[in-house]
Amino acid sequence: MYDFVVVGVGPAGARFSRRAAEQGYDVLALEKGTVGTPLACSGHVSTDIWAFTGEGAREELFQNEIYGARFHVGGPHSTAYPFYKDDVASNVIDRVGLDRHLADLAREAGADVREAHTVTAVTEHDDHIAVVVNGPDGVLEVEGKMLAGCDGPRSRVREALSLPEPDELLHGVLAFSDEVDHENFVDVHLTAPTFFAWRIPRGEAGVEYGLAAPPGVQVTKHFEELIDGYEIDVAHRCSGAIPIGPPSRVTSRRAFLIGDAAAQTKPFTGGGILYGMTAADHAAREINPDRPATLAAYERAWRDDLEREQSLGHILRRAYSLPEPVQRIGLNALSGEIGVHMDRPTSLVSPSHLKTMLSRLRP
Repeated sequence: MYDFVVVGVGPAGARFSRRAAEQGYDVLALEKGTVGTPLACSGHVSTDIWAFTGEGAREELFQNEIYGARFHVGGPHSTAYPFYKDDVASNVIDRVGLDRHLADLAREAGADVREAHTVTAVTEHDDHIAVVVNGPDGVLEVEGKMLAGCDGPRSRVREALSLPEPDELLHGVLAFSDEVDHENFVDVHLTAPTFFAWRIPRGEAGVEYGLAAPPGVQVTKHFEELIDGYEIDVAHRCSGAIPIGPPSRVTSRRAFLIGDAAAQTKPFTGGGILYGMTAADHAAREINPDRPATLAAYERAWRDDLEREQSLGHILRRAYSLPEPVQRIGLNALSGEIGVHMDRPTSLVSPSHLKTMLSRLRP
């Protein structure tokens, strides 16, 4: 009987496994394939990422520094509206390497992390959770006092326990080209319906191109237009779902969701690495596997921390669908130096950002 069985060893699952194991809990973490693959997420993150990693991580994972973003209402050759900071705003990292690094930290803390173990069934009982797993040595059944569903936007755990779905699932596409690019700005194109496309320089590792949009939008068509506009050949592509809008409940009697499975993502970018790991820390602090009532404390803690950020993120996202002339006026008026944190929309009213905006008004 494990204290926690964790399904999915992405950033959220690995982080929770590590923190729970550090508290002395017996943790089994199951990943259906190889940790970090297949890649379906951007490697553009805030510098806060290094607070969640171990010694030597930056030297191992770092690819490029980013100081700002150029927003475009049209394609690659359209007018650019730059938003930037004087210091480093974000980093580009080896995304696959990050997952593996975090999984290694979980192992070092004492968690039993197993790859090539696919969960095929979950049954919730009054006093435990039973999980059927298909592994390299055949089918086995494991039991835990509690279950952490960290298995992504199309969560098998969420479905098995009939937990509510996220508000929506966007369709995201990523592609990579091999040209070396150390430029310190990303490009954001407000051309995909209700969302956006992007170009991220990754230093020696090449360039990342991406686009996300709701179901029903011709994502492939819009993405091909982006690639054609940049006149490049992409080395490889991948795609995945991006959950937006957390459900009303992410816990059951003896299970809880973290990360993409709980739609703990930024509505205005789709990114969820930092939000998922932040929620994982709340789960590890609040949940006692011998006291199911503590699941309610987790629900409160992560929502108290992230709900306002997500609500403001939804408001920011609405600007993507404004008429093009309005977008141009707004971008032209607001572009320039900013003091905003890329993970915290509430920083739009922070003293740092307000001071920066006021300084731009001085003669």
